[in-house]
Amino acid sequence: MELAYYSDYAVRLVNTEEPARGQDSLTSVEAVRELFGANQSAARRATDADVTRFRSVRGRLRAVFEAADGGDETLAVDLLNSLLLEFPVSPQISGHDVRDDDGTPLWHMHLADHPSNATAGFAAIAAMGLAFHLTEYGVDRLGLCEAAPCRNAYLDTSTNRSRRYCSDRCATRANVAAYRARKRLEADRAVSGLSADSAQRTTANGER
Repeated sequence: MELAYYSDYAVRLVNTEEPARGQDSLTSVEAVRELFGANQSAARRATDADVTRFRSVRGRLRAVFEAADGGDETLAVDLLNSLLLEFPVSPQISGHDVRDDDGTPLWHMHLADHPSNATAGFAAIAAMGLAFHLTEYGVDRLGLCEAAPCRNAYLDTSTNRSRRYCSDRCATRANVAAYRARKRLEADRAVSGLSADSAQRTTANGER
């Protein structure tokens, strides 16, 4: 498993809440377990108590994205470092018995967590994955969707650092909204122009 994969843990957790819409899907232990994806052994450690703990970590991870999105690189790094200190991991070499066509083991780096609870394990992996992404690609690659009121977190992996939305759906919605706004502005200007012309003609007729 590539280390970059782990950064998605942070995005998945942050996006369980949409504050502007008042929506929160992290309301049960089942929702917590779903965040672990294929890591069923880690998911089984989750209990009802982890719901509140996960929400706390979620808020801290969102704060990292907000700082990065706002251009405050130092704050983003400081917030992420505090998570790394509180939720440490141990890098290990793993192969999971996977071999290539020649029978040679396919080794890769793996993040081994030693958590006291499910939240600690997830937070450790999420923070470390986000740290790898930040140091590899830059703080400005951590963003929040510009399609209001979404504000979902995303990781920009575009070649020209041009990503602004969390999904194609939000990008389309924002483009449609911008198009309609331009059309309204053009219509308003046209009406204003007609009104001005009419006023000028009225004034001219009165002066005669």
